[in-house]
Order: sequence, then C-alpha cells, then structure tokens
Amino acid sequence: MIKALQKFGEYVLLMLRTMTIPERWSVFFKQTFKEMYKLGVDSIWIVIFISIFIGAVLTIQVSLNIQSPMIPDFTVGYITREVILLEFSSSIMCLILAGKVGSNIASELGTMRVTEQIDALEIMGVNSANYLILPKVVAFVLFIPVLVILSMFFGIIGGYFIAWATDMLTIAKYEYGIQYWFRPYYVQYSILKSMVFAFVIVSIASYYGYYVKGGALQVGKASTNSVVMSSVFILALDLVMTQLMLS
Repeated sequence: MIKALQKFGEYVLLMLRTMTIPERWSVFFKQTFKEMYKLGVDSIWIVIFISIFIGAVLTIQVSLNIQSPMIPDFTVGYITREVILLEFSSSIMCLILAGKVGSNIASELGTMRVTEQIDALEIMGVNSANYLILPKVVAFVLFIPVLVILSMFFGIIGGYFIAWATDMLTIAKYEYGIQYWFRPYYVQYSILKSMVFAFVIVSIASYYGYYVKGGALQVGKASTNSVVMSSVFILALDLVMTQLMLS
C-alpha cells in the first residue's frame, strides 16, 4: 500500500513537472508534430486492419445469434454499429494502442534514462519532463479522435463486406440497421473517452520509462508494467465514464 502511494506521488509530481509552459514554443511545436506522426500516423494501419476484421466478426456473430423470425434482419447492422461506437472504437482500440504506443514510449524514455541522456538534459538546465513528455501527451490526445473515427468507419465497412459477401443479410437491411435510431452523442462520447484514455496511456508509459533504474532488462520490465497499468486504468475509467455519461 505504501509503495503504491509512493508511486502515485511520483506520478503526480512528474505530471506537475510535465504540465508547465514550454520554454521554447518553436521546439515544442516541432516535437509535437514529430510525436504526432510517430504515435498517431504510424498507428493508422493497425487501427484500420483490426477494425475491419472486428466489424466483420461482430456482424457474423450477431447474425448467428439472433436468427429468429421475431427479430428483423436490420438488427444485425444496428447492434454492430452500437458495439463499434460505444465500446470497440474507444475502449478496446485504446487497450490495443496501450500495447503499441505505451510500450514504445516506455522503451524510448527508459533507454534515454539508462544511457543518461535525461540526466544530461537536467544538467543543462532543461526541464526534461516538460521537453520529452508534454509533446507526446499533446500529440496523442489531439490525434486519437482521428484514430477513433477511422476505427468506426472501417469497423462498419467490415460488416458491410460480410453483408456483401455472404447471404446472412442483405446490404439494404445492413445499411438500414446502421442508420436506424442513430445518436450523434455516441460519437462524441466515444471520442471524449478515447482522449482520456490517450492521456492515461502516454502519462503512465512516460512515468515507467522516466523512472527506470538499471539496464536493458529493467527497460523491458518498465515497458510491460506500463501496458498492464494502462490497461487496468483504462478499464476502470471506462466503467466510471460509462456510468457518468450514459446513465
């Protein structure tokens, strides 16, 4: 318990050092765009790939489980859309990105720590937390809505492909289900959730990477721990935010 409180205190202090006004705005913007490309743009392919397959699998599973004359076929499209909008494109996608983006950040900062690059920045009088972590936080939080919208679009495309390639339901009924009782608020809800999760992923990964002690083995452990803790906090916050925003 004491160790957990100590780690939480270290995390809060690191975030306080991170969330300060940058000393040189030109350097901050340059670093932010660089991180946006590395953390966000490089993740587009995996988001598209996973979303298409999950959308297709969801459509098949829903279609197989609601085969009843009492339930209209367009329900398949409706349920697929609701699952993608409410849970998959925000929560599940962020759990996947915690593995890719979080481990990348923890490894990068951990390597800089063990090779004493962070110490060198501190000796030069640079706020290393602000210089290294803030651009990552800003870049990923700003770019995650793009990934969420792409995930929604390609998830629905995956279901559309099943309607086109199989005889489980017609394309017209799938399209009707996708449009049936659409609530734009669900898109806003999903984007807001993902932005909170993006901050969790980057800040926790940065904490574990920034405070690495030892060598390459400890960097690997820090990367693993960051993914585990990010996943735990994403799931806990998902529960809280769902209760607060949808109840």
